[in-house]
This record gives sequence, structure tokens and C-alpha cells, in this order.
Amino acid sequence: MRFSRRTLSLVTVLLILGTLAAGVFWRLRNAGEAGQEAVASEAPGGAAALAGVTGTAQFSTDVPQPVTGAEAVRDTLWIRVTAAGQAEAFRRATVTAQVEGWVQAVPVRENDRVARGDRLVVVDSTEYALQVDQARANLLTAQADFEQLILFDDEIEDPEIREDRRRIGRSRSGLDQREVELRRAELELERTRVTAPFEGRSADVRVVEGQYVAAGTELVTVVDLDPIKVEVQVLESELSVLSEGRSADVMFAAYPGERFAGRVETINPLVDPESRTGRVTVLLPNADGRIKPGMYAEVALNAEALADRVLVPRAAILERGEGRRRTMLCVYDESGDVGLAKWRYVNTGRENDTHVELLREGPEQDFVEPGEVVLVDGHHYLAHDTPVQLVEDVAAAGGRPGA
Repeated sequence: MRFSRRTLSLVTVLLILGTLAAGVFWRLRNAGEAGQEAVASEAPGGAAALAGVTGTAQFSTDVPQPVTGAEAVRDTLWIRVTAAGQAEAFRRATVTAQVEGWVQAVPVRENDRVARGDRLVVVDSTEYALQVDQARANLLTAQADFEQLILFDDEIEDPEIREDRRRIGRSRSGLDQREVELRRAELELERTRVTAPFEGRSADVRVVEGQYVAAGTELVTVVDLDPIKVEVQVLESELSVLSEGRSADVMFAAYPGERFAGRVETINPLVDPESRTGRVTVLLPNADGRIKPGMYAEVALNAEALADRVLVPRAAILERGEGRRRTMLCVYDESGDVGLAKWRYVNTGRENDTHVELLREGPEQDFVEPGEVVLVDGHHYLAHDTPVQLVEDVAAAGGRPGA
């Protein structure tokens, strides 16, 4: 096969270009390796030191890790009974109409503060006022008739006879009956003004001006919300460890994370035979009215007091080890230039929802003295002797908070 000059020239040019490219690549590779060797020879420790610098620059363990701490304390550990319930008004009264008539005024709105005796509803009193006037007129007539019947009784010397005649005269004149009728008319007139039976707040206003009401119609509900009570059902097996007057912590679904302090007011002596529970009533101060009747509540009742115990927060306790799990915690050690997280394997005892008791007796030899600071957040993944820094908020400080 014969090739043209043009084809041979093109092949020759391509061969020359390929040779030049290979030469350039070879020279660049040798220059790069020489540069790396020069840098490595200048760094302390040579190439190995260079590799180490690259790794530790990104993941240095010398940077203190942000953590949160709390002191171990010697205090009373309260074992608690927990139960669910709901808030109820301390006192509650539904006010009803005592007389019939047209509603003339409703001076209150729902959630208004009311004092004992404040007007809640006013019924038109025109007719009742006329009845009072009529009763007074009838009484005056009866009084005149009575005076006529005993006109000359002062001349009777025997007091017993005079008294008998007065009694008979009052009956014949109808004076006794007219006095009763006047008192009844005045009472009905007074009932046209419906008032609050005690201090509290108005709720469930059921009538409006101009509405006609009959006797017995429900008008307004008055509730006393300070203090407020929370009623919970406690298992019969736990009732025996509760006592009136002991404190309680209450949390409401409406205020997540917020605890309200209360005390056990009463323990019902009757147990429900179906649910096998007894009712326990807890009272809480509620001056600002934040807690409303009907709110769902979770209650922790202080039941058993274990005095003079060394306590740490539950968040401090961790478990380590494969196979046999060991209980441990991290103690903040500030003896050096920076704080260190020191592992200690400890023995735990009784606990409640916030704290754990530490025991000296048990398989573990470590202990925490009152006043020492234990880590409660940011400590889940720390190795022994890891540098740490105490902060208020681990996440805000860029650390790794616990679950």
C-alpha cells in the first residue's frame, strides 16, 4: 500500500507532538516529587511529621470541648409518685335566677374579676318594687285594725290578759300575715340583683340584656382560681406512702418544661373499686390566673424522704463496657492549665426523675464527693482526660449536646 506525501507528513507531525508531550509530563512529575521532599526535609520529623500536621490541624484533641457541669450535693432524695390529672377551680358556683323577669343588665363579661357581692345580672325590678309598696300598704291597714282592737287594753291590770288580747288582735287584724308578705316582697325585690357568692372570676355568661328568664335559669358561673387545685388518681398501692402537706411538682401540657410547686391538700380515704385508685388533691398558687380549669397535668408527689444522700443529676450517669455494663460519670478536673474530663466508675442507688444517689458500697471503687462538679451535657462521647471547658449552653458553644 502506498501513502501520499500529505499523509506521511501528518503522521510525522503527530509523532513529534506526542514525544514533546511525554517529555513535559516527565519533567513536571520529577519537579513535584522533589518539592515535596524538600518541604518534608525542612519540617521537624520529616515526611511523617508533615502527614501528622495535616491530620491534627483538622481534628486536634487539644481544643477544649464545651460541656455543662453541676455540683454533686448532699441532700434529701425524695422518691416520688407520679400521676396524671387536670386542674379544677378551688371553688365553683353556677348562679341561677331566683325570680322571673326580663334581664335589664349584665354588668360582667367572661373572665372579669368579681368580689363577693358584686352584681352579675340585674332583672327588671319594676313589678317587684310595686309588690313591696302594696305589701307596705297592706301592713299599714292591718296595723290600724290592730290598734283599734287593743285601743283600751292599757286599762287592764293583768299583764297576761293584755298579752293574750294583743296576740288575738294581731291574728284578727292580719298583722302577722301582712308582715310576712312585706318581708317576702322585699326578698324578691332583692333577688332581682344577682350577686357573686365569693371573690373570683366570672365565666360562662349565659344571658344577655333583654332576655326573659325564669326562676332557676342558669345565668353566670363564678370560679375561684387562686389557689387552684389539681386532682389526680393514685394507685392504691402508692397511697400509703403519701401524706397531706407534702410538696408536689406539677407540669402542664400548656406550659412544656415549666414546673409549678404545690402541696398535697387532701387524700380521699375512699378507693374506687373499679380503677383501684384514690383521689389526691394538690393545691397550687395561681395569682396570675395562668392555670385554667380543665388543663391536663402531670404531677410528681413527694412520697418517701431519704435523708443525707450524695446526689448527682440523672443526666450525669452513663454506661460503658461490652458484656458487663458499668455505670460511670465524668468529673471536671481543673487542677492543670485546662479542665479535664475524668472518668469515674460509680455505684448508684435509689433515684427519682431528676437525681441519682451515689453509694460507697458496691463493685466499683470510685466515688464523687459533695461539691465536685460532674458533667451533665456534652460528655457522652468524651474519652478519659479529654480537655473540656464549662459553658452554659453546649450547642451554642459549638459542642455536641446529649440526646
